[in-house]
Amino acid sequence: MNASITAEAVAALRQERIYVTQPYLPPLEEFLPYLQQIWDSKTLTNGGPFHQQLERALCEYLGVQHLALFANGTLALVTALQALRVSGEVITTPYSFVATAHSLLWNGIKPVFVDVEPHTLNLDPAKIEAAITPHTTAIMPVHCYGNPCDVEAIQKIADNYNLRVIYDAAHAFGVQTQTGSVLAHGDLSVLSFHATKVFNTFEGGAIICPDAKTKQRIDHLKNFGFVDEVTVVAPGINGKMSEINAAFGMLQLQHIDKALARRAEIDARYRALLADVPGIRCLPRGSQTVANHSYFPVLVESDFPLTRDELYQKFREHDIYARRYFHPLISDFPMYRGLPSANREHLPVAADASSKVLCLPIFPALDDGSVDRIVDLIKREVRAAVALVAA
Repeated sequence: MNASITAEAVAALRQERIYVTQPYLPPLEEFLPYLQQIWDSKTLTNGGPFHQQLERALCEYLGVQHLALFANGTLALVTALQALRVSGEVITTPYSFVATAHSLLWNGIKPVFVDVEPHTLNLDPAKIEAAITPHTTAIMPVHCYGNPCDVEAIQKIADNYNLRVIYDAAHAFGVQTQTGSVLAHGDLSVLSFHATKVFNTFEGGAIICPDAKTKQRIDHLKNFGFVDEVTVVAPGINGKMSEINAAFGMLQLQHIDKALARRAEIDARYRALLADVPGIRCLPRGSQTVANHSYFPVLVESDFPLTRDELYQKFREHDIYARRYFHPLISDFPMYRGLPSANREHLPVAADASSKVLCLPIFPALDDGSVDRIVDLIKREVRAAVALVAA
């Protein structure tokens, strides 16, 4: 009895808390027929029918020609670098999730950090050329928060110096610009289907490939290098997506447009409610013609009554779990901070953003009342500061 009461109390508490994100989960009964097909087929992995269906369906939905599914986005990043035989030094951003740079270290590649643009927090093309050395072989930008990088400027630099471009597009599912899918740029683009992403397969990822030959090489690399039972052509790994994950992805595709539409509504509500709040700066919408609203970052400026960390703590006291994406910078972590390019003097924009950024909760199940509660807490601090000055 006591255990039951405790479980109920914990469940009630979790319902009151608002986390920065929450995975979209379709009704369980809709997933059961997919599971029944897997049970009937006895095929659990190794490129089964759902795996093949999801690759085709995602190509159609995303507007790309070739796509290779992976067990997760990090394995996809590691394999993308292997597929293009990248070595030496790679120019990348310090303002991202650690998997971006970790994928380089796992391949024995030296990350070279370059500062970001102030309005997008994406890799700044104007800073790239100065970081190129005879050892530079590639550029790995990130479409931060789903806002597209300046792909034309980056590609021009890459062409001039004969460099590869691999986009960490973990945040950019479904994002389009005037030229089409943002995933079509660079030599390869890598997606994440982690539970926190706008489109999730529990865990998962994918590499967008420019042609069938590249996809074939990537498919070999993610399956130990096997071509057939007795032929191994590369030192591959096990990066395959299971049938359970692929089946869930097929179901998710039926709901994704509704989920993205709700995210757009929440984004618009935040922007309207925060428009007149001093010291809270919303990042401008990027150059997307189709956005996915994967995050809602704000910068807590010096004229707000609390520091970013004080506001972060205030939220936690009220069971609102906003996140400081991205703090610390990747370049601040022990395995990177000894690199010359990790010196914060060379990364002033990224360092400033990292000290100010706070990502507010955004996910399809977040209701308007919860958005209002979050914004009201912010406005309450402003009102309190005004009252203090008046007194």
